[in-house]
Amino acid sequence: MYVAVKGGEQAIDAAHDWLAEERRGDVAVPELSVAQIREQMALAVNRVMAEGSLYDPDLAALAIKQARGDLIEAIFLIRAYRTTLPRFGSAQPVETGQMACDRRISATFKDAPGGQVLGPTFDYTHRLIDFALAAEGEPPVAREGEANAEAMPRVTGMLGRDGLIQQEAPSDEAPPDLTRTPLEFPATRPLRLQALTRGDEGFVLSMAYSTQRGYGRNHPFVGELRIGAVPVEMEIPELGFAVEIGEVVLTECETVNQFIGSKTEPPQFTRGYGLVFGQTERKAISMALVDRALRCEELGEDNLGAPAQDEEFVIAHSDNIQATGFLEHIKLPHYVDFQAELELVRKLRSEAMAEHREAAE
Repeated sequence: MYVAVKGGEQAIDAAHDWLAEERRGDVAVPELSVAQIREQMALAVNRVMAEGSLYDPDLAALAIKQARGDLIEAIFLIRAYRTTLPRFGSAQPVETGQMACDRRISATFKDAPGGQVLGPTFDYTHRLIDFALAAEGEPPVAREGEANAEAMPRVTGMLGRDGLIQQEAPSDEAPPDLTRTPLEFPATRPLRLQALTRGDEGFVLSMAYSTQRGYGRNHPFVGELRIGAVPVEMEIPELGFAVEIGEVVLTECETVNQFIGSKTEPPQFTRGYGLVFGQTERKAISMALVDRALRCEELGEDNLGAPAQDEEFVIAHSDNIQATGFLEHIKLPHYVDFQAELELVRKLRSEAMAEHREAAE
């Protein structure tokens, strides 16, 4: 049975108006500016840029404002806008070894070359509510340190010189672009890494946590975590060489993992890798742990059947936009489908009751 619904368009328009009113909130309270969101909610902006695959702090802040702080909705807005942009070309691979680091730590070597730079982090805070922030007109906090512009050698390079860590084989082949190439399984590692960096932070974190709890035999150390700005270069055909067109802030994590060896590999340390837009270190570390778990077969390890070792399970369920769309579509009208189900259940109940009466007689 199909029941026609009248007034739908007017109701939707009214819902949009109500949404705009709720987004603005009490008009007696000053409206948030995009600049305020960009500067004071930077970690939320970074997440939207990373999972939206578009590095633009102003657009990410605008999307957060429009979405009323719903980060997944903001990511959806950014991805939708990204599809409208023309593609002029591809940037050269960035050299994170030349990063001007705001933060750079290692959990494996105390005296890492270039030193430890704690930078802006919650790691050493007491997690107590600071009620002083509720006071209006708080004075600006003066930063005591600046980014370290000197190149910092990679910590894993120290292990590499002694042959104690797996060497990554360089490839001259350009990696496929996940935003333009349909994902197929089994996926290559570059595609997996792209999917993980776009993946939902909470989901990737849960998968990483599961590996630490034994579902995947993953025992990592943070070899190095660095956050900072790197220049972006693009080759200009008319010039015949690459020029710098800007810079992006990235978080990079390399984990060092235990590895007892296999039939194809000697005992050595192995790597997990994470690279994400902005200061998003929880995501980068999680990504590195999941990357390592997904490399089990490549390294000749036994696949224990853990969720984080199942490539299709992880990659197919990590995208929060796809997940949201599939989940939230069930709240839209399904009148025809439900009427069919309703009639079927009524028919089955009627038949079951008739059989029960016959059996009783």
